[in-house]
Amino acid sequence: MQSSDSSRSYRVAADVGGTFTDIVAFDAASGQTFFGKTLTTPGQLVDGIVTGVDKAGASIESARLFLHGSTIAINTVLERSGARTALLTTRGFRDIYEIGRINRPQAYNLFFKKHQPLIKRSLRFEVNERMNARGEVTEALDEAQLVALAAQLRELGIESVAILFFHSYMNPAHEIRARELMEEHCPGVFVSASHELSKEYREFERTSTVAANAYIGPRIKTYLGEIQDRFRKERFDGSFFVVQSNGGLFDVARAQRECIRMLESGPAAGVIGAQVVCDRLGLRNAIAFDMGGTTAKAGVVLNREVMMAGSIMVGGYAEGLPIQIPLIDTQEVGTGGGSIARIEEGGGLRVGPQSAGASPGPVCYNLGGTEPTVTDANLILGRLSADNFLGGEMKLNQAEATQALRNRIAEPMKISLTQAANGIIRIAATTMSNVVTRVTTERGLDAGNFAMVAYGGAGPLHASIVARELSIPQVIIPPSPGHFSAYGMLMADLRWDFVRTWFKPVNLLDFGEFIGIYADLEAQGVRILQRDIDSKRIVCSRAADMRYVGQEHPVTVELPASFFAKPDRIALKQLFDDEHMKRYAFNAPKEPAEIVSLHSSVVGALDKPEAKRLTAPARGRKPVAKPARRKVYFTEDAGFVNTPVYARQNLVAGQRIAGPALVEEYASTTVVFPGDKLEVSKHGDLVITIGRS
Repeated sequence: MQSSDSSRSYRVAADVGGTFTDIVAFDAASGQTFFGKTLTTPGQLVDGIVTGVDKAGASIESARLFLHGSTIAINTVLERSGARTALLTTRGFRDIYEIGRINRPQAYNLFFKKHQPLIKRSLRFEVNERMNARGEVTEALDEAQLVALAAQLRELGIESVAILFFHSYMNPAHEIRARELMEEHCPGVFVSASHELSKEYREFERTSTVAANAYIGPRIKTYLGEIQDRFRKERFDGSFFVVQSNGGLFDVARAQRECIRMLESGPAAGVIGAQVVCDRLGLRNAIAFDMGGTTAKAGVVLNREVMMAGSIMVGGYAEGLPIQIPLIDTQEVGTGGGSIARIEEGGGLRVGPQSAGASPGPVCYNLGGTEPTVTDANLILGRLSADNFLGGEMKLNQAEATQALRNRIAEPMKISLTQAANGIIRIAATTMSNVVTRVTTERGLDAGNFAMVAYGGAGPLHASIVARELSIPQVIIPPSPGHFSAYGMLMADLRWDFVRTWFKPVNLLDFGEFIGIYADLEAQGVRILQRDIDSKRIVCSRAADMRYVGQEHPVTVELPASFFAKPDRIALKQLFDDEHMKRYAFNAPKEPAEIVSLHSSVVGALDKPEAKRLTAPARGRKPVAKPARRKVYFTEDAGFVNTPVYARQNLVAGQRIAGPALVEEYASTTVVFPGDKLEVSKHGDLVITIGRS
């Protein structure tokens, strides 16, 4: 990485969401942080990035490091807007992608639908070749057949090719050769081989992963290439990294090949930021809650560590497609500030998952939107200011929002305007409570034992309502919550996660071979990271997937460095038993266990901006309220309440505010409900204790 100087000292992070593009620019020379926020430009996303950087008072030319996270990968899968893709697989296994695991989560649901593959059957082709489970060749690769297939793919107008051969995680030789032939005979076509993405067993999951990578590959490669081209015109010659779903960073060249690794890049950065907040406040456990304009996301910090997963179901467990890559365990729901409220056929009120997005946006944005949204409801209830949205940069049209909500919701349902707006907020909050439950209760965790770190432009507006529903005792609003995911990117490190399938009974474990595999995985990671960072700043951590003999699904067990100082089979079994008890509330110490896969994480630590301390309050000083108070609706019993509104930049460390109150800042508003108590931490976090009522 390039060294900084006075003229090129910025580190710029960009989070491109469905509604807004958020920019955080950190000036290493002065230690100052600058923020920019602009509506996302769907037609040309890079335009929104450049505009946001300009609004932050920085420039692309002055940046030495550019970090990027985006929802484009996940949106391409969910919208089914990817490339025309073909799948090449081992003879006899053309339909594994369609058959899947034959799960039926809802046994009596007459309307149950199976997952829908991203590649239709007519574009899946069988290839003569075979490896066994030990990686030994039992049938040679038919190269002549592949050359003929390449000609057929050209005639079909194929834009991308996914290659999945059985047991390539043990020996990728056939996949490597097939890739070479496809690239030679189908120039310009995006080619993806499964072993580059996953070296774990489970052929359906590996097929789904490489298919998704190939499906989104051309679009992501073009998108990142457009950013590079635009940045060259802006005279940027620094380092360009993309946020992975595991919360780490990888270089843009690799991101263009292994696009699926950035599937959840934006949400992952937010959880990394939440972990930093936990560290400075001394919290062991927290829920990271991110509500933006299009979606709400949740992740978990458990025992000061971000909770990880080995796979994700894109589209939900019932009908979703598995993606088998290491990633931060997050869940997502289509509820955000731009979520549209509508009346369904039965007469009920529904909120989302359809979103007004950035264009046309909520009705109050005055950009052509006609359907009422969550943002419109908050404006009508007084929780948003029509004149101070985005620090006054964007005026909201309350009259248009009122008319739309009255005409489309209140009058058809024969309820008041206030009841309609409050109903929209309550339904949205219940939906978002469900996504928090999916990362806590469904993981065997009690949400009531966690604090909630809430961010995103709409997170602070709704966090207290969600916390009340789930009996969460404390909510923390970090500084600049509307830019928090972008800020989290500045707190991320370079990271590579490696996994290798290795079946071995614990009682027959050869520790020399065991440790040797880890050393091999870590050597790969060090070689990759040494190009961008001093090897002295690289650290490795290890884990193993383990299960009781006879079980199907394993548990990931973290292996501390102390274990490798004096490795012992009994100690390894004890670590597994303890983790199984923690995860499932039972274990079987007398039953034999086995290793399934080995995990190694290789992390290169980057310098990070330090959190600024607020000035200490003068003795007896009280929060400085804005001169005007505002009528705000909180509960049905109290109706509209004359509520003090505080400017966040005027608050000092240690100040306390009793609800009801609003705290306004650029890009977000925090709602403090009656009965809640807020205290400002020494670093400016708003720590809200939720009232018992």
